[in-house]
Amino acid sequence: MNYTEFSGRSQFSGGRLRVFIWLNLFLVIFLGSTELRGQFFNPEDSFIENSGDGTLLLIPASAVATSLILKDYKGTWQYTKSLALNLVVTGAAKVIINKERPLNDGGKAFPSGHTSVAFQGASFFHRRYGFKYSIPAYLLAGYTSFSRLHATRHDSWDILAGAAVGIGSTWIFTTPRKNKNMELTFSSSEDHYLLGFRYIF
Repeated sequence: MNYTEFSGRSQFSGGRLRVFIWLNLFLVIFLGSTELRGQFFNPEDSFIENSGDGTLLLIPASAVATSLILKDYKGTWQYTKSLALNLVVTGAAKVIINKERPLNDGGKAFPSGHTSVAFQGASFFHRRYGFKYSIPAYLLAGYTSFSRLHATRHDSWDILAGAAVGIGSTWIFTTPRKNKNMELTFSSSEDHYLLGFRYIF
C-alpha cells in the first residue's frame, strides 16, 4: 500500500485567505445562534446525539482541509458558496415554515440544519472529487441525520428536506475536478481492514 507524504508549505494569497476566513465566519454564525448553540455537546444529551454533533463538525472541516491540502482553491471557493446558499435557504425555511419539532419540543424544525450541512459537505466530496471519495462522508452524514431522529429533534420529513437542500446547494456551485491524481485503496485480511488514500503531486 502506498501512502502519500504531504510536504512543503502552502502559501495563501490574500484572496484565498479571505475565502477561508469567510467560510469559518459562516460556520460561526450558523452554530452560534442561541437556539442552536444549546443543541451542541450538551452533557445531558445522549452519546448518539453528541457524537452526531461531532460528525456534523467533522464533515465540513474535512471538506475544507482536503481542498486546501490538494491546493484546490477553486474547490474551496465553490464549497464556501455552496455552504452560504445552504445556510441561507435552511435558515429562511426554518423561520418561514416554523414547523414544530417532535414532542412539541420547540419550533423551526424544517428542514434539519444538521442534516443540510452534513450532506452538503458529503456531496461536495462526491461532486468535486468523485463518488468513491465521498462514501465515508455520506456515512457520517447519515449518522448525523440518525442522531437527530434518535434525539427526537426532527422527523423524517425534516431530515429528507435537509439532505435535499444540502445536496442541491452543492450541485449548483460545485463542478468536478479534472485532475485525476487521487486514488482510494482498500485491503482486508482475516483480522483487519485498511483504507488508504494516495495523491500524486
